Amino acid sequence: MYFFRRFPSWLVWLGGILIATAYICFFYYTFVSPFSFRWRAIYGNPTYPAGYDVRGIDISHYQERINWEKLRNASIGEAPVSFVFIKATEGEKLFDDNFNRNFANAKRNDLVRGAYHFFVPGVDPRRQAEFYLKMAMLEPGDLPPVLDIEKKGDLTPEQLRRDVRIWFDVVEKEYGVKPILYTSYKFKMQYLNTPEFDAYPYWIAHYYVDELEYKGDWTFWQHTDCGKVSGIRGFVDCNIFNGTLQDLMELTLP
Repeated sequence: MYFFRRFPSWLVWLGGILIATAYICFFYYTFVSPFSFRWRAIYGNPTYPAGYDVRGIDISHYQERINWEKLRNASIGEAPVSFVFIKATEGEKLFDDNFNRNFANAKRNDLVRGAYHFFVPGVDPRRQAEFYLKMAMLEPGDLPPVLDIEKKGDLTPEQLRRDVRIWFDVVEKEYGVKPILYTSYKFKMQYLNTPEFDAYPYWIAHYYVDELEYKGDWTFWQHTDCGKVSGIRGFVDCNIFNGTLQDLMELTLP
C-alpha cells in the first residue's frame, strides 16, 4: 500500500478505472462477442451475412418431418431457399433414416439438392465411399458429392489426408466431378490446408461472424446452426453459395 501513497489519489483512481476498463474490454471481446451471434440467433432474431443472393440449408433426420410446401416458398433473410444438402450416409453402415424421403421431396419441390457423407476416421475410406455411392445415387442436376469431415480420430494428419484422398478418388471416378469438401475453418487450416485439397470446392463451416476469416477460395459457407426457416421446426443450418443462381446450376452434375 505504501507504493500507492506516493501518488495523488486522483491518479490512483484513474489508474484503477483504466485497468477495470481494459479488463472489461478483454472479457467482452474474448468471451462475449464470439457468442453474441449465437445468443441472438437462439433468443432473438438470427442475423445473416449481407451481400449474398443464393441461400440454402442442410438437413438430416434431426429435422424430423419437414413441411416441404412451406420450405419451397421459404426465405433466409431476403433471399429464397434455393438449395438443400441432405445427409445420406455415415461411415460404412449408417444410412440416414430420412434421406430417401428428403431427397425425393427436395426434387419434387424444385430445390437444387445435394447429398453428403459423414466421414468416420479409422474406417476404410474406400468402403465408406462405396457405401455412399450405393445409397446416395445422385442424378443429373444434383450438386456434386459432399464429404463432411469433422474429426481426426486416432489418425495422424498424414493418414487423414491419405484417407480423404482415397474417398475423393473413388467418388470422383464414379461421377466425373470433384467432390465438395465440407469442414470447419479451423479443421481445414490444421489438417487439410495442403495444395492438393485446393482443387476441391470448399464448403466452409464458420459460425457467428459477419465476414469469413478464411482467405482462400470457397464455394459454400455454413454460417449458422441456429437458423430459422419456414417449414422446419426448431433450428437448421443455413448456408450461402458464393455466386449467382446460374453459377450454382453450372456446378451441378451434367
